[in-house]
Amino acid sequence: MDQNLPGNTPQLFAPSVVNTAEIEINTVFNSSFTELFFTRIVNGSFIIYHSELVNNSWSKPNPIQMFDNKQAKSVAIDPTITKEGDTMYFLGVNPEDHSNSTPPDIYSSQKVDGKWQIATRVEFPISTDEYAESYPVVVADGSLYFESDRPGGFGKRDIYRAQYLEEGMFDIPVNIGPAINSEKSARSTFVASDESFLITSNITEEKGFFIAFKTNNEWQTPTKFELGELLDDEWIYFCPYMSPDNKFFFFSKRYNDPAVSGWKGVTRGEVYWLEAGHILDLNTK
Repeated sequence: MDQNLPGNTPQLFAPSVVNTAEIEINTVFNSSFTELFFTRIVNGSFIIYHSELVNNSWSKPNPIQMFDNKQAKSVAIDPTITKEGDTMYFLGVNPEDHSNSTPPDIYSSQKVDGKWQIATRVEFPISTDEYAESYPVVVADGSLYFESDRPGGFGKRDIYRAQYLEEGMFDIPVNIGPAINSEKSARSTFVASDESFLITSNITEEKGFFIAFKTNNEWQTPTKFELGELLDDEWIYFCPYMSPDNKFFFFSKRYNDPAVSGWKGVTRGEVYWLEAGHILDLNTK
């Protein structure tokens, strides 16, 4: 995207392409680095945008229509792409449910003949009618990590893993345990495709991001890592993501006015990236 690669200091990612005067968050790629996805807020709707690498040039990002009624307000955010590149999962709120405070669910879209299709809700045991499911992350074998406030967790919202079975079906989600989940609600947790590490935020009152590695199939206690800049108390840091080759770390920042106004009060949203070597080096210490 005609941009110099970043060092250990966060840089705004793809200015004027991904980052514009609009509110943008959460950039991700497919495993072959031929498709890029991010979310932009347009007239109150959260819309996933998509760009393709064609003849060594990235196409202009265009919105993907995820719901039949494209005129009504809806939510499609936090995309994650399967290793094969033909299925996308995301946090969704259908336009039919947007105005009645229905909790978010996990949706999926299939890529057919080069085009992403209208999404469908991923049914139980992933999505539920009464609880919130959010921030899905798909790993190499097709299994899903996601956040939910369903009963039985360690906090208000925990991270779960659901083993992929076949034909779009999943086993009963399993809480990934107290090393990651605690009384502090889980938020925005990325899991590596091979499940060797995860990066999460807001596990303590500190701003910033924490990395946890898996040893003997058990998640270890997360360690905070330096982001390469002083963290601004007026911004929220979230949406951690590692590029498929583990070379670059991406994250999002948003600014609320006033600070406690929630998504309705967000006035700025930006995506940043930096070189990731020093983050993964923490596994050797």
